[in-house]
Amino acid sequence: MPRPQAPEVNGGDQVSGGPAISLTCLSLLGTAVQDNGMLEHAFAEACATQGIVPGTTDYAHYMVAAHRRIGEPAVDVFRGLFHGNPGRAEAAALSFERSFRAAIDRHGVLPVPGAQGVIEGLRDAGIRVCMITGLSRRLLGIMLDTLGWWRLVDLALSPEDVPRGYPWPDLVLAAMLRLGVEDVREAAYAGGTTSGIRCGKRAGAGIVAGVLTGGHTRDRLREAGATHFITAITDFPALLADAGTDLPVRSAKMPEAGGRPEAGGRPEAGGRPEAGDRPGAGAAAREAAGGVAERAVPGPGSLVPPQASASQISRQVP
Repeated sequence: MPRPQAPEVNGGDQVSGGPAISLTCLSLLGTAVQDNGMLEHAFAEACATQGIVPGTTDYAHYMVAAHRRIGEPAVDVFRGLFHGNPGRAEAAALSFERSFRAAIDRHGVLPVPGAQGVIEGLRDAGIRVCMITGLSRRLLGIMLDTLGWWRLVDLALSPEDVPRGYPWPDLVLAAMLRLGVEDVREAAYAGGTTSGIRCGKRAGAGIVAGVLTGGHTRDRLREAGATHFITAITDFPALLADAGTDLPVRSAKMPEAGGRPEAGGRPEAGGRPEAGDRPGAGAAAREAAGGVAERAVPGPGSLVPPQASASQISRQVP
């Protein structure tokens, strides 16, 4: 395994002096899970159903526009592409969903090398882990099922779980509320798209790390507000350690990829915390959670149910 690189600080931003990191929000595709062109292919097939085919000027225009909005919910991307024609946007989004599901069935899902070990190490250190994506909740559930990661994370969120997806702060704020963060600076976000970086920044996360294996360049991530840069998710622990987070050597063994949780391993959603149980992430977090957030009790067996999804194009559009 390559030796982790020293994290780069953007513009002299420092992480010392704030509270210790207790929550990490990780973007799914391109950061923790390999994309392998599935997103680009799904967007291309969705455009083709609307008469926009490769080799045409319209196709190049639409794909470049879609790439700029990597990470945002697919339906929001298509609403921007087919402005003023919501029916066409909805049809394209449905096609995207079918195409992405078919790609999973054909090719499977692979983690980014070292990602599972990083997540295990974070959990063993008592740091809660939330997986965030712009894909639909259904697609996220399929991916976590395929990887056997349901018991590896504390929470998984999609745009369907909050009022707004990337680039708005709702996803990260909802994670803070559900997982009991008392200070927004206790959260660290890692992702490779400008929409994800803006989400983490707007939520007030103490660390907003641009991951260079994602869909956007270092310059674009810097412009979006990334506080740090890492070459891959395997460098994330070093960044947290630099911030004063204690990360002991991992000892617990987590389920291997591919395994399904036992029946009953996914608690049912819908429970509302009592007013006194809500942590001090603030009114913004409560609003972002849409009034249905529930607080999860962290621990080796804790899990908040399959509520996740969001879309990212993790490859550059030609």
